[in-house]
Amino acid sequence: MIADLSAPPSDNPPSPCIGVCVMNLQTRWCEGCFRTLDEIAGWWDYSPRQKYAVIAQLDDRLARIMAGALFN
Repeated sequence: MIADLSAPPSDNPPSPCIGVCVMNLQTRWCEGCFRTLDEIAGWWDYSPRQKYAVIAQLDDRLARIMAGALFN
């Protein structure tokens, strides 16, 4: 899921969606891409800079889930 964050913000990054569209009730993030419903709904209207900002948060969200930091 790691995106090339060194790309110029004028380049439109691909959606991080992997087709596993299930919302986790505790985190309120998609189980597949770790985005919120607002981030998913707004993706196609976001500027490239906004998309890169969302992508930059995804690895941290996954790490928090893997560490169990959200469920203690």
